[in-house]
Amino acid sequence: MDLTRRPRRLRSTSAMRRLVAETELRPRNLILPMFVREGVSEPVGIKSMPGVVQHSRESLRKASAEAVTAGVGGLMLFGVPATRDAVGSGGVDPDGILNVALRDVRAEVGDSTVLMSDLCLDEFTDHGHCGVLDERGGVDNDATLRIYAQMGVAQAAAGAHLVGPSGMMDGQVGVIRHALDAAGHTDTGILAYTAKYSSAFYGPFREAVDSQLRGDRKTYQQDPANGREALRELALDLAEGADVVMVKPAMCYLDVLRTIADHSDVPVAAYQISGEYSMIEAAAANGWLERDRAIVETLTGIRRAGADMVLTYWATEVAGWLA
Repeated sequence: MDLTRRPRRLRSTSAMRRLVAETELRPRNLILPMFVREGVSEPVGIKSMPGVVQHSRESLRKASAEAVTAGVGGLMLFGVPATRDAVGSGGVDPDGILNVALRDVRAEVGDSTVLMSDLCLDEFTDHGHCGVLDERGGVDNDATLRIYAQMGVAQAAAGAHLVGPSGMMDGQVGVIRHALDAAGHTDTGILAYTAKYSSAFYGPFREAVDSQLRGDRKTYQQDPANGREALRELALDLAEGADVVMVKPAMCYLDVLRTIADHSDVPVAAYQISGEYSMIEAAAANGWLERDRAIVETLTGIRRAGADMVLTYWATEVAGWLA
């Protein structure tokens, strides 16, 4: 046989494979999502997400420092308040759990990592939706934007380098950008949840934030059937001033991620969400796959599809492996 072309030559040794690898996964590419719960003195385990906890303020500071030491690129904080109301007032309260936690972590790690904050009302409302409700029970887009503007300013004042509006309200990036600039926070960036789909894989997250959701979010999160629609959302977010754009979830939407990456002139993030995490942990616990290999393979796939950065609950652990 006359085989002059043998691709296997470039797979022959680990050194050769490392030399010709097209996609790199480094600690700096990873962002650790973290939950902080009001009123607890010790971390509280999340049953559906083994290995992930709702932090106390003290354990959050410690875990943040450990993540920075491991070299992760950023931290994304979510608050779990003790009380909720119809308008999510805890989200704008300077002494609300998320804003207090942002101050704690910024004091602990300073500018040694990128501190990010979830800018959404779902954790703070007693109905679990990402915005305030109108008289018919639907989410009132424009009334919600006014609260988002206040939240953005509060989170920037608390120390966030990037605020992450995740509610998929029309116009959210522009309204928040205007509010930040008017308040003098011109250096605070916006990580826009540009393509956030109404997914079945958010289930464990809802336990993590003690969600009070009634109904679903299909009227504001994107339909999983739609791909081109993500480009429309991207164009709007870029025009409104997004500094980073994101696709969420990651693993079922790698085609969308690739499309966004091909058309974006700002960095692109992807969120490997709770259900994706829990599936792998459950399968590994049952001996159905090799846990560590599966984790790295999924993260590499997300990077290969175009993500400059990946939010993953394994960020600190994987950063340790890579270092």
